[in-house]
Amino acid sequence: MELFGSSGTRGVVGEGFTAELVQQVAAAAATVWDADRIAVARDTRLSGHPFTDVAAGTLAAAGVDVDRLGMLPTPGVAYYCATEGVPAVHITASHNPPEYNGIKLLGDDGTELSVDGYERVETHVFAVDAVAAWDGVGRTRRIDGAADDYRADLLAGVDREAIAAADLTVAVDPGHGAGCRVSPALLRELGCTVRTVNADPDGRFPGRDPEPVAGNLSALRRLVRSTDADLGVAHDGDADRAIFVDERGETIDGDTSFAALAAAEIDADDVVVTAVNVSQRLVDAVAEADADLDLTPIGSTHIVTRIQERRDAGDRVPVAGEGNGGVFFPEHRLTRDGAYVAAKFLELLAAADRPASDVVAPYTDYHLVRENLPYDDDAERDRLLDAAEAYARGADADLETTDGYRLDYGDAWLLVRPSGTEPKIRVYAEARDAARAERLVADLRAHLDA
Repeated sequence: MELFGSSGTRGVVGEGFTAELVQQVAAAAATVWDADRIAVARDTRLSGHPFTDVAAGTLAAAGVDVDRLGMLPTPGVAYYCATEGVPAVHITASHNPPEYNGIKLLGDDGTELSVDGYERVETHVFAVDAVAAWDGVGRTRRIDGAADDYRADLLAGVDREAIAAADLTVAVDPGHGAGCRVSPALLRELGCTVRTVNADPDGRFPGRDPEPVAGNLSALRRLVRSTDADLGVAHDGDADRAIFVDERGETIDGDTSFAALAAAEIDADDVVVTAVNVSQRLVDAVAEADADLDLTPIGSTHIVTRIQERRDAGDRVPVAGEGNGGVFFPEHRLTRDGAYVAAKFLELLAAADRPASDVVAPYTDYHLVRENLPYDDDAERDRLLDAAEAYARGADADLETTDGYRLDYGDAWLLVRPSGTEPKIRVYAEARDAARAERLVADLRAHLDA
């Protein structure tokens, strides 16, 4: 696919992402889906208002009735799709900076489109002018209460009594994103004492960048320490991811929390679907349970596709996702859901009756280094990837090429691949020794810079 990457399409507003593109994608979606009703929603980005107007107007002009959900997390949109049986066009750039916006497409079962689904839409994007006759245009209506209904469904899906009995204090940082509408209220309804930071919806994202990585979570770490909270929770812009801070105010790596969550869910012969940048922490947890690990290219679209394939084959897939905080619990719903992941982690704390740092301690023996190498144009991108391939082919390691180049050295691994959402080459290295992981990245960079 050229337009849709690992999770929809995104770009800088006015450059790679325009009103014309929104119109083209909405018209193509209307043609491919052939639905009577389609929902439209957005996250908090300033450009979300006009772009949802464009999407809604295009769909109505194509003869489709439009349900306008307003500002809502991606998993909340997924819940609406599943319960109402309608697909959706969601205007969001997830974790990208405020100057970006994008589109995610969800099917009428509440699942983000598979690779095949996105490909079908993409083939129509630049070839369709979907306009109904004057008396066949669709109607639009505003839907109130979608966030409340979604939150009620979350409450019903976790052990509310156990969490309430644990008497937990939780610090929440929705990052000014769509999670502001759901997570603080959800955790209060779960019986937690809730403290918040960056919890007012604001598309300028003044408190921090939307991506919930350790470098952006200093305010949350301070809040955890100052309030003696048991846990801190951070979301990205559309709240389909959750990253945690332990009771000491230290960020829990997403790979670590994913391994802990997975270990609590899997039994022998289960399948865990994850991406090729999988941490050895999860590999160890899956092996301990005598379960099966299935690797995909990076990105939620690929993971969704593989989960569906494994379930169609009769396999049980109780948990899936990536180490960036984007975890699926497919038996609840086949979508990444930051609020639900937060509630499931609170279940772990309640069941263990131990601090968060103790709960994740068995999965902290590895050190992961991540770096992003930006490029200016396709020529530079191709040069970097060609150099990375040469490095990988010549390395004394097992090579995996599912998505980029992953080198397994036995005591460590290295992965280099192009981002599916930004003009960057992503580099990952993991080892039990931090210096070993850093050397792997440094050696690769030296080769790429040569």
